[in-house]
Amino acid sequence: MAMSCKDGKSACLDNGKYVRYTPEQVEALERLYHECPKPSSIRRQQLIRECPILSNIEPKQIKVWFQNRRCREKQRKEASRLQAVNRKLTAMNKLLMEENDRLQKQVSQLVYENGYFRQHTQSGTLATKDPSCESVVTSGQHHVTPQHPPRDASPAGLLSIAEETLAEFLSKATGTAVEWVQMPGMKPGPDSIGIVAISHGCPGVAARACGLVGLEPTRVAELLKDRPSWFRDCRAVDVLNVLPTANGGTIELLYMQLYAPTTLAPARDFWLLRYTSVLEDGSLVVCERSLKNTQNGPSMPAVQNFVRAEMLPSGYLIRPCEGGGSIIHIVDHMDLEPWSVPEVLRPLYESSTVLAQKTTMAALRQLRQIAQEVSQSNVTGWGRRPAALRALSQRLSRGFNEALNGFTDEGWSMMGNDGMDDVTVLVNSSPEKLMGLNLSFANGFPAVNNAVLCAKASMLLQNVPPAILLRFLREHRSEWADSSIDAYSAAAVKVGPCSLPGSRVGGFGGQVILPLAHTIEHEEFLEVIKLEGIAHSPEDAIMPRDIFLLQLCSGMDENAVGTCAELIFAPIDASFADDAPLLPSGFRIIPLDSGKEASSPNRTLDLASALEIGSAGNKSLNEYSANSGCMRSVMTIAFEFAFESHMQEHVASMARQYVRSIISSVQRVALALSPSHLSSHAGLRTPLGTPEAQTLARWICQSYRLYMGVELLKSSSEGSESILKTLWHHSDAIMCCSLKGFACLQGGICLSSMGRPVSYERAVAWKVLNEEENAHCICFMFINWSFV
Repeated sequence: MAMSCKDGKSACLDNGKYVRYTPEQVEALERLYHECPKPSSIRRQQLIRECPILSNIEPKQIKVWFQNRRCREKQRKEASRLQAVNRKLTAMNKLLMEENDRLQKQVSQLVYENGYFRQHTQSGTLATKDPSCESVVTSGQHHVTPQHPPRDASPAGLLSIAEETLAEFLSKATGTAVEWVQMPGMKPGPDSIGIVAISHGCPGVAARACGLVGLEPTRVAELLKDRPSWFRDCRAVDVLNVLPTANGGTIELLYMQLYAPTTLAPARDFWLLRYTSVLEDGSLVVCERSLKNTQNGPSMPAVQNFVRAEMLPSGYLIRPCEGGGSIIHIVDHMDLEPWSVPEVLRPLYESSTVLAQKTTMAALRQLRQIAQEVSQSNVTGWGRRPAALRALSQRLSRGFNEALNGFTDEGWSMMGNDGMDDVTVLVNSSPEKLMGLNLSFANGFPAVNNAVLCAKASMLLQNVPPAILLRFLREHRSEWADSSIDAYSAAAVKVGPCSLPGSRVGGFGGQVILPLAHTIEHEEFLEVIKLEGIAHSPEDAIMPRDIFLLQLCSGMDENAVGTCAELIFAPIDASFADDAPLLPSGFRIIPLDSGKEASSPNRTLDLASALEIGSAGNKSLNEYSANSGCMRSVMTIAFEFAFESHMQEHVASMARQYVRSIISSVQRVALALSPSHLSSHAGLRTPLGTPEAQTLARWICQSYRLYMGVELLKSSSEGSESILKTLWHHSDAIMCCSLKGFACLQGGICLSSMGRPVSYERAVAWKVLNEEENAHCICFMFINWSFV
């Protein structure tokens, strides 16, 4: 293309179609582009007037330059995104090829073993064995534990143990030492958390995961070693000794404590060796195992209130990935000593799926979360940094675990019961506990509360999905909570003394859920709950105040297998500082694997029979009845209260009564949500709804028939109670409002009263007429609705 220019400071035209800009003009345009990528026509003319160097360029040409510049920027971003996706897919392809090679080796080994056993079976070799010799491979009812001589725990002996641990770990991570099967409900792919598998037929419980993370190997190892920061059940990890090795590695002796997840089981602890080294190919390895039966070296005696569990060779294999990031293999293999818990809870300690969710996948999620925070903006909702929000979540979870476990070394002591042992009450008046709460007032005066009380209990539930029960507790707080108790708890973080709640002055004015943060896979939410118009005293009745709760919610995915559902909250002041005092309370619902144990007579412990189960309704919950026919779960409830020491007995009595009322409410809700309760085999125990609701249901159906010409309900139900029952279980969402008028809603998305997005195909609205044929209200029916 031939172009000419009279001088180097002007833009040159070629037949009015193309413009060649000088470097000075390009620099000026680039500067303007960064200030305003899409200037208006007026702004472009203003630019020409303000920049003499652009005076010889037509406004139209300026417009074209900005269009081209935006196009190049878009192409650059898209190219960068595609390159990142390509690197990720390349790494994932490499990972899948390695996994395929491992599976082929596993298949070959299984084929060889199958042929070996078949040959011996056909030849009768196995049948002629001495029957007095007991096989070490039994049906799972008995395991022969071989007795080994004590291992040397001197530095040289520890190095030998470390090298053995490394070899065994690698054989599990990339070899065939353990038969791995895909984790239920997990589908590997570029956007998944990774490839997750659980063990089949090996001692203890084991889980394995491999995936990609956008962090360098050394940073990955640093994060994973800090187990309390991502493993919510980890109470503490103490490094008691560090030994450098000749190959540049490090041997550490660790003592680790885990919280008990429920009040029905003791906590666990581990005495571990951790070995960090670099392989010949540059991969970084961190592997661990329990130290058992050692001599000539450090040891860790049994600790009161803890059951010593065993960690079999486990760890992390971290390899650098081309283009940045890391490929990581995680193996967790433990023997959690299930003999030490009640028999009904043993499936929880014998489930590799639970281990995968709580430990293995939690590690991957933490790495992905931090990698996303590094690559994106440092400020999230409400102007908080991600690290600050994660710290708040950690404080909520840790505070709940501390109250639930009630360790004596943290200052907790048990109070005597009131003749019933269903609710356990603990008291903590240690200065460390109160300092951790940071209970102080803005005016500089100290807090009058000088002790903390915790009331806790556990209950077994049957035939109700934990995710659905937790969702109800979250969205319908007024069904189980007492507003006066909430006001009393909130007073602990406000200026002024806390008075003991008496009769309820006011009720819930409303609940508003304000999202604060969520994890990358939306499996955990941090939110602020605003309880509007709570009256705690006669003065508040004149002008009710709002109460704020910081709330952590997780486990609401009904399809996640082995996931614990939690709802933990703590009152906060409206100022909501990062170091705000937190006194967490809440619920934890842990599913128990039923499987083969459910059919075993000695594994049946149905405490839900105490709920006075009766059937109601004539419609089963098809959404989850097939999956929850034999579902069992254990719910643990813990509520904390700050109080003045001289009021201990009164507060304890109030706390016991409150927790018992919550248990009663939860039992009622669980019964209502249970598919067996909504069975079609029996009628209602008690009338459904008030007479006003039954009358309104009859009016709704009559007005629908009047305006639409068809019946709203398919069955010809007789009686107001039957009509209300059928209307209540209608597949479409029906609501009434007192607005006088008529409206037609097209298909779209709206928000529920709890702030959740709801999509619907179409909506029908009609006037509801009373007996005198006067308009009573407007009724809306949302057809084919679902939560988004």
